Amino acid sequence: MKEDYIKRKKFYHRHIGPSCNEIHDMLKELQCSSIKNFIKKAIPKKIRLKKKLNIPNSISEYQYLNHIHRISKKNKIYRSYIGLGYKNTITPSVIQRNILENPSWYTPYTPYQSEISQGRLEALINFQTVISDLTGMKISNASMLDESTAAADAMFMIYQEKRKKEKINNDYYFFVSDEILPQTFYVLRTRCFGLGIHLIRDTHKNLLKYDKNKIFGLIISYPSCLGEIYDYTKTIEFAKKNNISVIVSADILSLSLLKPPGEWGADVVVGSSQSFGVPMGYGGPHAAFFSTHDKYKRFLPGRIIGLSVDIKNKKAFRMALQTREQHIKREKATSNICTSQVLPAIMASMYAVYHGKKGLVAIAKNIHKYAKKLEFLLVNSINNISQVNSFYFDTIRIKIDCIDEIKKVSERKKTNFRYVDKNHITITLDETTCEEDINHILSIFHEVYNQKRKKISYNARRDSDKYKFPSFLKRTSNFLKNEIFQKFHSENELMRYIKRLERKDLSLNHSMIPLGSCTMKLNGSTELFSLSQHEWRNIHPFVPDKQAMGYHFIIHNLKKYLKEITGFSGISLQPNSGAQGEYAGLMVIKSYHHSLQEYKRNIALIPSSSHGTNPASANIAGMKVVLISTKNDGSIDQNDLFKKVKENKNFLSVLMITYPSTNGIYEKHIQDITSIIHENGGQVYMDGANMNAQVGLIKPADLGVDVCHLNLHKTFAIPHGGGGPGMGPICVASHLKPFLPDHPFFGEKNKDNNKLTISSSPYGSSLILTISYAYIRLLGPDGIRKCTEISVLNANYIKEKLKKFYKILYVGENNTVAHELIIDCRIFKSFGIEVVDIAKRMMDYGFHAPTISFPVEGCMMIEPTESESKEELDRFIETLINIRKEIQEIADGKFSKKENVLKNAPHSIELLTENDWKYAYSREKAAYPLFWVRERKFWPSVNRVDDGYGDRNLICTCT
Repeated sequence: MKEDYIKRKKFYHRHIGPSCNEIHDMLKELQCSSIKNFIKKAIPKKIRLKKKLNIPNSISEYQYLNHIHRISKKNKIYRSYIGLGYKNTITPSVIQRNILENPSWYTPYTPYQSEISQGRLEALINFQTVISDLTGMKISNASMLDESTAAADAMFMIYQEKRKKEKINNDYYFFVSDEILPQTFYVLRTRCFGLGIHLIRDTHKNLLKYDKNKIFGLIISYPSCLGEIYDYTKTIEFAKKNNISVIVSADILSLSLLKPPGEWGADVVVGSSQSFGVPMGYGGPHAAFFSTHDKYKRFLPGRIIGLSVDIKNKKAFRMALQTREQHIKREKATSNICTSQVLPAIMASMYAVYHGKKGLVAIAKNIHKYAKKLEFLLVNSINNISQVNSFYFDTIRIKIDCIDEIKKVSERKKTNFRYVDKNHITITLDETTCEEDINHILSIFHEVYNQKRKKISYNARRDSDKYKFPSFLKRTSNFLKNEIFQKFHSENELMRYIKRLERKDLSLNHSMIPLGSCTMKLNGSTELFSLSQHEWRNIHPFVPDKQAMGYHFIIHNLKKYLKEITGFSGISLQPNSGAQGEYAGLMVIKSYHHSLQEYKRNIALIPSSSHGTNPASANIAGMKVVLISTKNDGSIDQNDLFKKVKENKNFLSVLMITYPSTNGIYEKHIQDITSIIHENGGQVYMDGANMNAQVGLIKPADLGVDVCHLNLHKTFAIPHGGGGPGMGPICVASHLKPFLPDHPFFGEKNKDNNKLTISSSPYGSSLILTISYAYIRLLGPDGIRKCTEISVLNANYIKEKLKKFYKILYVGENNTVAHELIIDCRIFKSFGIEVVDIAKRMMDYGFHAPTISFPVEGCMMIEPTESESKEELDRFIETLINIRKEIQEIADGKFSKKENVLKNAPHSIELLTENDWKYAYSREKAAYPLFWVRERKFWPSVNRVDDGYGDRNLICTCT
């Protein structure tokens, strides 16, 4: 008994849902004697690993917490005044405790099923309101990945819109002000390389010197990366006169004092909401924002939350204009973004709710006050020093003649400035700045100049109403007028508001979320502790490496583990979502072809069984998509593939595959498929969305793949956060290593025009890398293999139990599926039932629906993951069986095709308690279809939402 308890302390026994007895019972149902024999049956022998992965053995949770604490001490927390889009901020404890650390907020999935996502949706529409109000724009989306990629997507949006509308010629020019963030320039440069757009980089003052007929858009910064606030009047006038679209990269907090870009001519405003209470985390995750005019609403990248009504005309929120989604429009989609930054966006929105307009203005004024004070005291107390910026908000630019001495003293005093060149530094202040910080900065300069501090009085009260920016750029318009931003300024009230929203959302706290291709597994509590730890949260991404040795330890080892798991020799952790990983992988392949002077290779072959974002990513990489059909058994049609390879031999760039495919099967001929691509000069990209069916059992490199991305927010346990954050690192074969993404803050080598930069920070959303590191260390080689085995077992168990009631659309050679399966619901159309009706009815049983209508219209894709117990699987199975019986009642004529329990689902408590019950079925049948639902009941807060109404009457703010 004691020995068994010690065994149970292994983390994989906590992470994996089924007990040993339950695993035995499921194997018995599948007529297999052991998990080993079952895996032999499920996975083709030729591709199965022959030996255990070479990664460290598992450690206990207690050991891990001590281990990560020791590593955290390698990080050195200096006072950072670097700026460049990242600032110290104060996360209100009520938000940290009740959102960031709360599984009700970090474990839900993207809100595709709006009836059980009303809490998140309201928080996101609050975020959109904050952004629209502060930027002065009509419409905003629900977040972007980071500021630099938001700028790149803004450029792509206006490029697409103008190309479609004006049919401009092939010479596209985009003007980049040299005052924007350097990382944004490099991300834009990479995007332009993929699309064939020419970049012009110069000061905005020189725009008028260029040929106006060649430039379709421009980007400027407000304030600039050096802190200067410019008068862009002439630039805007020139742009408007010559039909040049204007993108403004803005500091969101400054807009509580500064005239918003929407009021002086911007077409798109992008930026980061990191300063709204979200820690720097060595680069992320942070919610970028994107706001624009109403005319761009169908081109707008990412997701938009809109107001609609349910069938009882009650207000309800939903994701609007979903017809723009990648899996629907594929290569014609407006962006490839699948995961955004929902959890950080919610934190930022609650920061605005908590502080309101008055609070934001007070914070901004306080920062500006300290910036003015620092300038005054520096300039007036030290000779030979000057402040260069004529106008500024939070950043002063100091001209000095002793940079090296400043570096030495500031380093000794644990302080970081930005060293612009040999004669200039910038100092960016923030919400955390106080009198002590001002004195500390002054002490550095006084020591360097060997001067005693003069007794200079600074009359802050006299200077309080004077701003260091032009009077005509002072904000006069109101913002955050809605009562949401007036009511919750006490912790008690905000806590209750957060709880009210939380109760409206179904999460992994309530039941399994069986979304195919999304892998909603357990996010272990131990894995998440580092997110709240001071040493991990508060490091600027551009500090010298020796201040972030804890992060570099994690990064180095995580890279090593992921290379071993995939079999590749190179890796980049920079892509901060799965879609970014796809894009990065394609750009690496494009760079490789260009290095061989094979510039014409731009064809991407994509089977219909590949992940839904693949065609959109290929489009953004400037490739032409050629679709490959699949056979009746769900496998790639090799005849069609070989035909199209032959037709495009001289232009073939890449084959994009998902393995196992999104049809849920391991294709045994995968190595033959990859070989034919290589023989014809192409490369093979594997989408890592389904790595949960490979880790420890298969290595992508052994399949003949050249590059794959990994969804750390799926396979490696980073929480989905209600729709983000995510991480999508890419692993590559040795010949592609020279083309991996770089970053301007890695050093001088990025000045090579062939280098790629994918995201704002060097390692993407670095803070959440600690989660995947923890996942691997806690599980070890045996644990991560067991996770894969049980995820495949659980899927096959569901298949076996459901096959008498639903048609299983695709199975492999031995009548097995991978870690997910597809059930065909199209047959029910003859009874008036659509797949969406089944999805809505599942809410009444307390379940989130599986993925619907992807990859096959009218079907459901189910993925149970390894974390769900047999008891939970059986409840899910019983739910689908009972719904099948309810459909049969309609087929038998007991209930009409238009008026039945599925068509009216979900049933809110408001509907069920109406005095007038007009339905043919009972209230009990609607609310408690199975006996166990009573004690586990999750109540949808609204009835079925009218999607069409929301699109016809698009309202994206909480007006």
